[in-house]
Amino acid sequence: MENLGLGKVLLVEDDEKLAGLIANFLSQHGFEVLTVHRGDVALSAFLEFKPKLVVLDLMLPGQSGLHVCREIRAVSDTPIVILTAKEDDLDHILGLESGADDYVIKPIKPPVLLARLRALQRRQVPEPAAQRGALEFGVLNIDRSSREVRLSGEPIDLTTMEFELLWLLASAAGKTLSRDDILNRMRGIEFDGLNRSVDVYISKLRHKLKDNPREPACIKTVWGKGYLFNPFAWEI
Repeated sequence: MENLGLGKVLLVEDDEKLAGLIANFLSQHGFEVLTVHRGDVALSAFLEFKPKLVVLDLMLPGQSGLHVCREIRAVSDTPIVILTAKEDDLDHILGLESGADDYVIKPIKPPVLLARLRALQRRQVPEPAAQRGALEFGVLNIDRSSREVRLSGEPIDLTTMEFELLWLLASAAGKTLSRDDILNRMRGIEFDGLNRSVDVYISKLRHKLKDNPREPACIKTVWGKGYLFNPFAWEI
């Protein structure tokens, strides 16, 4: 098994100076970095390099970062961190909806990016046997060790962050978790009142788990408090 902090990173960034800075910093901390500067060559580079993590700028020549994100997500659940110069929540939401797992706002602080990558990498490391397990709620089965989710026997394709969020909610079934609780557990940051990433992930989970988005019964919104995983909603 690779040591924590080591692994391949595909960096897709058209600013060559910034890309060099990031690549050099990550290399100094044990990562092997491949850099490409155009969106239209990112997927082929990804397939050939087979990285463990992807750092992806949104504004790219040849093809947008959002398009690249969707292309990668169609063939792999490799964690993706998007880089954006915009502080607008809509930009972040579009990235998350395209399959990204996290985002970092420019100007990039390399130590912050490193921390985000390591956090995502830790979620890929198999847990000790004592911490592995499975949860079953009626027709919904969540297997921690294989990271598989099945609904009525059918496999549900989830990204790394979607699985982690589902596991977090299901592990606290019947209890309300606030956005602050979720973000602290998922990414180690405090909810600032503006970040809507949790809402995006909840929406995506509801869609994939066939929960009615207008009147959700499986992952319920507790207004003013947060979200609650209903352990009885999966019974037929």
